[in-house]
Amino acid sequence: MLAILIFAHGSRDPLWRAPVEAVAHAVRAQAPDAHVACAYLELCTPELPEAAAQAIAAGASEVRVLPLFFGMGKHAREDLPLLMTQLRQAHPDVAFKLLPTAGEQPRLTALLAELALEAE
Repeated sequence: MLAILIFAHGSRDPLWRAPVEAVAHAVRAQAPDAHVACAYLELCTPELPEAAAQAIAAGASEVRVLPLFFGMGKHAREDLPLLMTQLRQAHPDVAFKLLPTAGEQPRLTALLAELALEAE
């Protein structure tokens, strides 16, 4: 089974999670057979190792991680690759794939440009 983890930084503000959860909801609607969940670096639960373990316990043999980071800062450049290495070591029979960050997606950049140019 395929698992898709929507990965974001995290915040103490519960309203901050709404857009992250909206992405997960949209993925679930398009891939109803996949295990889809949110995961966070800090300040929210579940953190990535816990979300991955839950997906694997549910039967996932492939786990894709979609980082909702706009820029390639320290978290995307250093922290997340380290977490992915730890996941691969902890679950050697599972295929883990780190997808490009949201900000590296040309379609997202184009959409943001369209939104900026839309008349109200």
